Amino acid sequence: MSAYLMLLAPSANHVYAAETATLAAAELAVTSPDLGAAVERRVAGVDYLAFEADDLDPREIAAQSSALALFERESAQVELFGSEPAADVRSTSPSEVLLRPIELPRTDVMDDDLVTIPKYRGKTNELFTRLLLHVTLSQVTTRRGTAPTGHDAPTGGAPARRQFDVLDPLAGRGTTLLTAWTAGHNAYGVELDTSAFEQFAGFLKTYLRRKRLKHTAEVTTVRRDGRMMGQRLDATARPGEQTRGHRAVPDAPQLAMTMFTGDTRDAAVLFGKRKFDAIVTDAPYGVVHGAIDARRAPRENGKRGSAGHPTGHRPGGDRDRSPATLLADAIPVWAGQLRAGGALGLSWNTYGLSREDLAAICTDAGLEVRDDGPWLQFAHRVDSSIKRDLMVAVKPARLVS
Repeated sequence: MSAYLMLLAPSANHVYAAETATLAAAELAVTSPDLGAAVERRVAGVDYLAFEADDLDPREIAAQSSALALFERESAQVELFGSEPAADVRSTSPSEVLLRPIELPRTDVMDDDLVTIPKYRGKTNELFTRLLLHVTLSQVTTRRGTAPTGHDAPTGGAPARRQFDVLDPLAGRGTTLLTAWTAGHNAYGVELDTSAFEQFAGFLKTYLRRKRLKHTAEVTTVRRDGRMMGQRLDATARPGEQTRGHRAVPDAPQLAMTMFTGDTRDAAVLFGKRKFDAIVTDAPYGVVHGAIDARRAPRENGKRGSAGHPTGHRPGGDRDRSPATLLADAIPVWAGQLRAGGALGLSWNTYGLSREDLAAICTDAGLEVRDDGPWLQFAHRVDSSIKRDLMVAVKPARLVS
């Protein structure tokens, strides 16, 4: 069995940086359960995540949200692995360790600046968004998530690139949608705040044009019975096609995106019969202004109160410090939009809603919650009023989507 050290990517957010190793270990355990348990390791003053594997596929590591580089470890004197808990950080003299770099293949189909360029108060950490998307998609078993066989199978031993349809029903200014595109998936969203919608649409159009990608992007008005109901963004991008200013990404699929303005509980009405492989979203945190009664709620509450972008409420209503009512209303709608074998990935503030209560909401909606082992290791502090956790729940494959 070979031993490896994964160098973790730095985070601009110092709070998140302090939690990166713990979160990365949990992500690795969830998405690559065949690997040995990961532990923190410090070599020559640099922190790594250490693990063992019999037959490592570098593509598994390249897909990790915090992976920056990978090394195979050869130790001259000391065996570094044991039964110590992952939180135990051990330091090793550089004279005892030899590191052989292993090339990590490119897994993204879009440049990472698609996600990092937008800057605004309350934006969800990009690394965490990538983590949430990754762990959610790892649980998807829909037909689209099954590697092709026969004539559709890839050649040369390379695994098929799996492309999923991902919905964020509380899309805000699109961090999840852009992260899904970066990873090669189709992205769909719903956002009530027309200002956030317009800023997102404007950024995406400008980005695609400046990158000289072959693309389409159009905002249209949604009308019913002659009345304007909202706006709709439809966009495509073809990163696998060469242009004068863009180098083609090998095997990159065409990407599709649709985003509506509207209430998240109307997501099924907006998208009609369309189903999704995954629903990935960051729920309102219920801070500062407080969440609002979900049945009559204004857009005053954001993910960080006044500092965050607001999501998913109707006008009017009384204040409620918890997003529980909104999620109780919305999760059954979202569950109905999942394909059989699809997964819901949700992050939220545990100070406003307990894990047990959220799990009950998901279970009542017919979803199976992942609620043991490494799934219980993702909770982390964002600030004094926000302790963020994530939950993934799967629509059983036996159900008809």
